[in-house]
Amino acid sequence: MARQLDLEEMLSDLAALVNTESPSRDLAALDASASIVFDIIEKRLGSAPSIHRSEAGPHVHWSGGGEPALLLVGHHDTVFPIGTLELRPFRVESGRAYGPGVFDMKAGIVQAIHAVASLEDPARVEIFLSADEEVGSGTSKDIIIERARACGAALVLEPSADGGALKSARKGTGTYELIVRGRASHAGLEPEKGVNALVEAATQVLRIATFGNPSSGTTVTPTVAEAGTADNVVPARARIVIDVRAEDPSESARVQEAMKSLTPQLDGVELELFGGFNRPPMPASASIRLLEVAENVARDLGLGKISAIAVGGGSDGNFTAAAGVPTLDGLGAVGGGAHADHEWVDTTAMVDRARLLAGLIERIGST
Repeated sequence: MARQLDLEEMLSDLAALVNTESPSRDLAALDASASIVFDIIEKRLGSAPSIHRSEAGPHVHWSGGGEPALLLVGHHDTVFPIGTLELRPFRVESGRAYGPGVFDMKAGIVQAIHAVASLEDPARVEIFLSADEEVGSGTSKDIIIERARACGAALVLEPSADGGALKSARKGTGTYELIVRGRASHAGLEPEKGVNALVEAATQVLRIATFGNPSSGTTVTPTVAEAGTADNVVPARARIVIDVRAEDPSESARVQEAMKSLTPQLDGVELELFGGFNRPPMPASASIRLLEVAENVARDLGLGKISAIAVGGGSDGNFTAAAGVPTLDGLGAVGGGAHADHEWVDTTAMVDRARLLAGLIERIGST
């Protein structure tokens, strides 16, 4: 059943979603979030989605029931812990909506549902909203790839880049964890009998920080460090987390080899490395055809010129593109501050973004 796009209805659904906190790995919160998504889909689209239970939380999947032509991909988990809503409650003022997860990516979910609801015939559309995108999509990746291949095209509901730009390419992304094991001793009485894991970790961080390659867009960034138990104990253990991103698969392989080559600098230290690249690059070639369609739709709807850029962040679009499925990303909300306290959505753009998405769906579904 087709519906007119109505901003007030969209904002009502957005309030319901944002007011239901959904941090990754919090199964009770994600259950509550999936229930809200379920209700919104059933109300707006006239039929219920299915729920895919997983150890990471419930994934929500809706199908129009016909021969699928495209998959809308999103996620309902966020990076914000329970209690953030109390500090930053959902509100709309001066054409902007605020609240945890509003930009990444609850407004994108709302826009997508309303876009599909505005279609005369949504039979060829599927929507898949995962519960674990922010933590690597470990339990949803295979389903997303399978449904994307079955549909033949993927439109990703991640937030837009600055100014509403779409995302035509993404770097491959991953995370490493380096555990440093030394030996504890009294820091005042006999420090020489210890093996200082913190000193070793500092040495390793300085080395790891040289593994990036700005000329090829490769970044290797130590982001978290933990060490020590007390101020008078030589630390026996340290932990380092490293964020890695690369545009070229050969660079991913180079970084992998560099990380594996790490060796202890202090006698008595043991190193243990975990993790690696978990999202392959999304090349610009994956989006060329769909971007051209988006440009034509925007022109025909009078929405102005559509721009697209390559970005460093990863999404589930990395998986669909690597699977050989034409993929266009950044079709979600216009706004800013993803993963930050000042996260916001331009509410004045929500209807037009839904119109763009609906036009894309119609154009792709007719081919």
